[in-house]
Amino acid sequence: MKKILSVKVFRSVMGILPFLLFTFLPLSAQPDWAKKASKAVFTLKTFTADGTLISSTNGFFVGNNGEAVSCFTPFKGASRAIIIDASGKEIPVEYILGANETYDVAKFQVAKNKIQPLPLAATKAAKDDKVWLLPYRELKRVPQGTIQKTETFNGDYAYYTVELTMPENTVGTPLINANGEVVGVMQHPNAVGDAQSYAVSALFADSLKVNGLSINDPVLRSTHIKKVLPDDVNQALLTLYMGGSLPDSLAYAQLIEDFIAKFPKQPDGYTYRAQLLADGSRFADADRDMEKALKVAEKPDEVHYTYSRLILQKLLYSPDTLYKAWTFDRSFDEAVEAYRLNAQPTYRQQQAVVRYMQKNFAEAYTIYESLFQSSLRSADLFYSASLCKQQLNDSVAQLALLDSCVAQFSRPYLKEVAPYLLSRAQLLMDMGRNRQAVSDLNDYEDVMKAQVNSNFYYMRFRVEMEGRLFQQALNDIEKAITMTPQSDLYYAEKASLQVRVGYYDEAIETAKTCIQLAPEHSDGYLFMGLAQCLKGQKTEGLKNLQKAKELGDVQAEELIEKYSK
Repeated sequence: MKKILSVKVFRSVMGILPFLLFTFLPLSAQPDWAKKASKAVFTLKTFTADGTLISSTNGFFVGNNGEAVSCFTPFKGASRAIIIDASGKEIPVEYILGANETYDVAKFQVAKNKIQPLPLAATKAAKDDKVWLLPYRELKRVPQGTIQKTETFNGDYAYYTVELTMPENTVGTPLINANGEVVGVMQHPNAVGDAQSYAVSALFADSLKVNGLSINDPVLRSTHIKKVLPDDVNQALLTLYMGGSLPDSLAYAQLIEDFIAKFPKQPDGYTYRAQLLADGSRFADADRDMEKALKVAEKPDEVHYTYSRLILQKLLYSPDTLYKAWTFDRSFDEAVEAYRLNAQPTYRQQQAVVRYMQKNFAEAYTIYESLFQSSLRSADLFYSASLCKQQLNDSVAQLALLDSCVAQFSRPYLKEVAPYLLSRAQLLMDMGRNRQAVSDLNDYEDVMKAQVNSNFYYMRFRVEMEGRLFQQALNDIEKAITMTPQSDLYYAEKASLQVRVGYYDEAIETAKTCIQLAPEHSDGYLFMGLAQCLKGQKTEGLKNLQKAKELGDVQAEELIEKYSK
């Protein structure tokens, strides 16, 4: 009986053995790397400025100094982020290291070091390779899948389609090959419970980084979490330069502080901070920063030049704020020292600028003149020198310098010549050389056709009148009227010219319009009355002249007396 019973028990055990094996096989078949790898997986939480939770997802460490990767979407609009590591410890996210919105991945730095990161696979996973999704703190459930498809993007990075149903809340977790190496970062599935999942190359996520222009990247600007400065000092300097356009002055100030902390031996951080301090009228602090910059500078001439410009800026734009250490002579001396250390013409030009602003126009001109044959020879240099001669009331020399200025350009002229043409035209007008002035104004119109307005045509009209170019003057006052048809002044000027050249009928019609626009002004009545008198219509003409007189026109009385005889 016992033997029979033993046989039954044996058969029963053998019957359930396959079931037992099936039940316990996943536990015994867990990859041997899973326990160690799980320490590198964490939960990521992001928050708004007021502490509201935006999102909770996953990520994992890829560097032993706190470098990590995850999805980028949770960072949008976030002002703060933390991770909760495998031990349950909360650690703040310090910097965004890089991001890509298209593939929804981000690389960032947390405030922790001496971390054992997950190794990244150097080669892409191939079709039919076995892979595992490693969840956060879920060693008993490490889902296994198979690579269905590998697509290449951005050169040699892979985007994977995986035969795998993702458990809930596993977006951002690592996809790992049989060797325990990460091949991808899990992406959002198309639908919950979908038998297909997707992952983007972990190498791609790890490669993300910022550069000098990243500060204006709309993707990175969509998160308020601080972005790391580039490791390359030149790229970091570009970031510092671009940061000057930030609307958030506090963010810009912090950017400068970050630069100084990262590159304490670079003078630019101190000079940028000095500029910021000077803008806030903290001149003594700015002065100390400039001295710090000189101590660490490999090229002190550049710092002395910046020093000179900073002092001059203060004297020009904050003259009422007293800081005795900064004077015009001090600014000049800094530019002299820069030139002594490195004879760059730019430093000499700065000396001329200081002397000009100091109203020492003769010395300023002498310095400018010494640069005429230097690499700075340009229209702007001759123009600056011409301003010195203008202040010295030497119009002949001023005109010669403006001629040299315009001579730096060749025909057909481009817009760059426009301000110099206008300056020379103004000087020629002042010198009574009106026809030459008109020639410059014609060239100005050619290069600025889309920008000229009625004021320009009225100005040229006046010059043409002085030059007795009456037909051109009529054309220009008509253009002015076309652009500003409600200006009674332009109609009055036109009527005056029409009277002058004998177009009495036309003058009468123009004057009528002038009166309609401004019946309280005397000009319309004056020129209508004059045209009528000249045409022989003295009765009507004298009435209009009388009306002009009543409105206060002093010329009207003389004309009434003349045409009443």
